[in-house]
Amino acid sequence: MVNESQKTPLQFYKNSSGNEPVREWLKAQDEPDRHTIGQDLMRAQWRWPVGVPLCRPMGQGLWEVRTDLPNNRIARVLICLHKGNLVALHAFVKKTQKTPDDDLTLARKRQKELKS
Repeated sequence: MVNESQKTPLQFYKNSSGNEPVREWLKAQDEPDRHTIGQDLMRAQWRWPVGVPLCRPMGQGLWEVRTDLPNNRIARVLICLHKGNLVALHAFVKKTQKTPDDDLTLARKRQKELKS
């Protein structure tokens, strides 16, 4: 019997204008950072559901994909599971130990938009 792993599809949140803010943010990063963040997103897809240290639950169905970047920088991509797909809602380079409330609020707003 063959054990087939299934990759959970990843989508980027699309706003009412058709823009994909996370994809645009990712493209604006340096190539090595983009590659590292992309690898972590792919690992989350193949291992979903996955826990710490790669992903941390943020409550209410929101998760953060945690990526360590060079020069002691930390990137976060906030995702949720929607209709069997992982959806990248918001991304940022973390500057404090605690995830900023503004970033969580924006991700939760986008998550609610998916449900409506």
